[in-house]
Amino acid sequence: MPPLHNFIYDSFQERAINALDGTTSVLVAAPTGAGKTVIADHVIDIALSTGKHVIYTAPIKALSNQKYREFSGKYGELVGIITGDVAINPDAPIRIMTTEIYRNSLLDEPDSFENLSWVIFDEVHYLDDLDRGTVWEESIILTPPATKFLCLSATVPNINEIAEWFEVILNRPTTVITEYNRPVPLHFRYQCLGEVFDGWKKVKKTALDFLRKSGVSRSRFHQKFDNRNRRNKHPRAKIKQNRLFPLIQQILKNNELPCIYFAFSRVKTEQLAAEIIRLPFLSERQQKELDRKYLSLCQIYNIDNEPSAKKLRKFIRFGVAYHHAGMLPTLKEVVEQLFNQKLIPLIFTTETFALGINMPARTVIFDALRKYYSTGFDTLHSRDFYQMAGRAGRRGMDTEGFVYVRFLPTQTKPKEIENIIFGEQEPVLSKFNASYATVLNLYEVHGENVIELYPKTLHYFQSTKRGRKRARRRFLSRLLLLKKNGFIKDNLLTKKGHFARWMFGHELYMAELFKSGLLDKFSPHELCFAISSLVFEPRRGVEMPKKPPKHFQWIERELKHIHRKIHVDETVYDIEPYVPPPHPQMGFAVDAWVKGVDFDEIVEISRLDEGAIVRYLRMINQLLRQIVQAPYTSDSLRATARDARKLINRDVVDAERQLRVKLI
Repeated sequence: MPPLHNFIYDSFQERAINALDGTTSVLVAAPTGAGKTVIADHVIDIALSTGKHVIYTAPIKALSNQKYREFSGKYGELVGIITGDVAINPDAPIRIMTTEIYRNSLLDEPDSFENLSWVIFDEVHYLDDLDRGTVWEESIILTPPATKFLCLSATVPNINEIAEWFEVILNRPTTVITEYNRPVPLHFRYQCLGEVFDGWKKVKKTALDFLRKSGVSRSRFHQKFDNRNRRNKHPRAKIKQNRLFPLIQQILKNNELPCIYFAFSRVKTEQLAAEIIRLPFLSERQQKELDRKYLSLCQIYNIDNEPSAKKLRKFIRFGVAYHHAGMLPTLKEVVEQLFNQKLIPLIFTTETFALGINMPARTVIFDALRKYYSTGFDTLHSRDFYQMAGRAGRRGMDTEGFVYVRFLPTQTKPKEIENIIFGEQEPVLSKFNASYATVLNLYEVHGENVIELYPKTLHYFQSTKRGRKRARRRFLSRLLLLKKNGFIKDNLLTKKGHFARWMFGHELYMAELFKSGLLDKFSPHELCFAISSLVFEPRRGVEMPKKPPKHFQWIERELKHIHRKIHVDETVYDIEPYVPPPHPQMGFAVDAWVKGVDFDEIVEISRLDEGAIVRYLRMINQLLRQIVQAPYTSDSLRATARDARKLINRDVVDAERQLRVKLI
């Protein structure tokens, strides 16, 4: 088959493409920025040339949206997208899906994949994500046998083990393609105690000398230094801080822009942008051009009058931007478009900007090497570090990329930095823990033999005998709880069970509301409030009303009653993680939104970030869609859910409208 691109392929790309033309699945592990997308293009071409279908799965909706725009530019109407928010051209031969939607479709509509020849799993190392890894594992296991995989991953040390699982357990012959070198080499620099160092040895010596002179114990590192410094008993321990302004000045002088600056706090991205805004990044002509394009994009998305868009414009006109999950999704896309067009020299962003989104730069800066993971704050994982660092060095544009690490010896040990940058990256380890909906869907097909699917999992393949026994017990405990509560009777799913298997993530609550008849009694406004109480997760430090509006308080009492029952059952059956309690704090905001109040007022009412509000309203819309599609939903409830969707899915919440926008 002739090459699709007008450039010479790298060795690993050529090997992968040759393997794709064979009879095996292909697993590619290569550094961020190495050019894995070229291989995905080849799979799509194979599928189209043979009249078959291909599915591209992505870990986040932002990446799904980006791929939809990218592929639509190449293939037009042959491309469709299905996420929880959007369904455009859902029967197209090239379908882009979030992994959750693909997994759900495999369970709900397995016959719809008869013509599927390939599935592309982008960022397949998500298998070991604590919250979502199970979804990836289930998707891989449930994919029809005739369908081949193309799995794309960052470099991981146990990639051959993943391939062995494919081959030995899932009976899928797999070719592994690995690449360890980046086409654009990275140079690491360090800002420590107010100085910038080119090499690690010199900065390490400086950091250790400082700690030794300060009398800081290596074993009780942070605690002892903090206590002593507070008491001023060690004057030599005074720290020379790392200043941002001279660092950015140096990068500007060295012609190392554009630059992505990673900070692990939404607030800090904006604070840092404000600190640096007056540096001369752009000429007057460039400023005017950037401002014009920014305003044009904001008008296209109909957000030009939003306060947040007006606030960001003050930064944009100087060539500086910020990007984080608290922003309006449309405003984030405006920033992404401008950065991708090489109009913004410097962007301050959280780590989500690094995930799959094709936004390369010449330089990457790390504000710190600690971030919040699902279990609490921890030192940055090596794989995450290189996912972000890999954005430095634009292939085809740069001959080298630059990575700056900012740290203070009192906050990050030199040894920790060595582990992150020079140590072996973390292996992919299964986090399999099947949901209630998955158990129900699998039981519908396999009945009492459902537990025999566990030996197909990566978890089983990697675990000890003790670990396998514990996982089996977890799975069986969920099954026993479902039987005890009437989801399964006489080895068949009941109406309650059938309804629940469509309610991924909220199965037990929604099934109890369904069984009791409360769902049929809800008005559209009440239904939206009830769902908001299930999807909302309060953020620490955000003050919100503790009680919902009075006319919703009876629903809150019903949800709390259901939760008490669920919690007792999960405690008895020793099931973790527990189903969380309902959180009604969005009640006033949701009530106002469905009554037609403008989004600006919703921000004031909720006290949440704009991005969070949109995300939760879209989650409500997604669950309403599942109610409409679920079996045994009554006609009246289906009509109520449709009416509720019309109230919820408007203006900035309408994700489909965002995707249909024709960009400049």
